[in-house]
Amino acid sequence: MKTQRCSLGVVIVVALALGFAGCAKPPEMEKQAAQKASEAAVAAAADKYGAADLDAAKKVWDEAEKQMTAKKYDEAKKGYIAAKAAFEKAVASAEAGKKAAIEEAGAALAAVEASWVALKEEAAKVEKKMKDKAAAWKAEAEAFETSLKQIKDTVAQDAIAAKAKAEELKTVIEKWDASVKELAKAPAPAPAKAAVKAAAKAPAKKK
Repeated sequence: MKTQRCSLGVVIVVALALGFAGCAKPPEMEKQAAQKASEAAVAAAADKYGAADLDAAKKVWDEAEKQMTAKKYDEAKKGYIAAKAAFEKAVASAEAGKKAAIEEAGAALAAVEASWVALKEEAAKVEKKMKDKAAAWKAEAEAFETSLKQIKDTVAQDAIAAKAKAEELKTVIEKWDASVKELAKAPAPAPAKAAVKAAAKAPAKKK
């Protein structure tokens, strides 16, 4: 009799467990909330400015998805809640990272522009010595200033790329800085022979 009662109790416990398991629902609300947080992270450009935190959040999301597929809904719910928090952290990291990147890009562009102004001043001093380099200098100067303006306009959209392009402009400055310094050391060009002869033949001014 006791054995029958124990067996009946076990059956009831198992049935209740199965009943509760059957009543468990997929955590759709938590999943949607995590999905929205993920979209916010993408919109905040977390892939550029908060990549480490975004990658960590994706791993938490993937684990929650595995639990969901396995119908382990309690674990999946906890996973989605954790994923939402992780994506929100990625958003915060992206905002801070973007701010820092914009400041760095601005500083890099300011330094490049200051160097360019100084170079143009030095180039003006050796303008008569440029000869065959004059046309190349003029063309590259125009291209440089156009590029500088374009880079300034893109800082807010992609500060990392803007900073990289600012670094590229340094190579133009370095190239022409070397040329200008070399020209500065060179002696001034001798006057043309025709001009010398004309000056010699010109009558002296009466006092």
